[in-house]
Amino acid sequence: MKIALLIAAYNEIEGMKAILPRIKKEWVDEILVVDGGSTDGSIEYAKKCGFNVLCQKRKGLLGGYVEAIDHIKADAVITFSPDGNSIPEMLPSLVLKMREGYDMVIASRYIGDAKSDDDDFMTAFGNKMFTFMINLLYGSSYTDTLVIYRGWKKEVFKEMGIGKHIAFLEKVFYSRAGAEPLLCIRAAKRKLKCVDIPGDEPVRIGGCRKLQIFVGGFSILFLIIREFFSKKWAK
Repeated sequence: MKIALLIAAYNEIEGMKAILPRIKKEWVDEILVVDGGSTDGSIEYAKKCGFNVLCQKRKGLLGGYVEAIDHIKADAVITFSPDGNSIPEMLPSLVLKMREGYDMVIASRYIGDAKSDDDDFMTAFGNKMFTFMINLLYGSSYTDTLVIYRGWKKEVFKEMGIGKHIAFLEKVFYSRAGAEPLLCIRAAKRKLKCVDIPGDEPVRIGGCRKLQIFVGGFSILFLIIREFFSKKWAK
């Protein structure tokens, strides 16, 4: 299985300067930086580090994912945040686990000794509440359904229509619902082979948090309930 690292960036120059030099290119088969319109030098710095950069045309993180998928040749993707939340040195562990044949591997902040230093009360509560709901409704056993840092087979993202459905939610709520919880839900409905491994989340480096907590939370709640009443994707 060939694996690509997909680095999603938008004005994260401080984090990129601290994080990108720690990524060893031999850890994966392909690396692509997808940029959402940075104006702080993020694009230029990524190119200086020798990474391929795709300047996305659509807005938002999902838009970056959808456009990047068509440019990635590898069989699987590891999504990575360059703001300091994702630890580069964990990449070999994610790659190894994906190559064991899993459809999705999640770097969970809430399993074993792993922890999040970036959570506040609201984000921690929301993360655990949505994970509990997904497990209860779909018979899964995830410990972290919202974290970006994870690997998944490219065919899973494309064949289960993740991009199309999330784009609909973004139009309704004017907020990023997140591909991550929907990936978890539809993988559970299809009974795909998924696993969580421990992964700390350090404090973000520079920039500002782009998550809209309340609106984003409502959009995630909506998709959880909507998927429950839809028989599509169930095995």
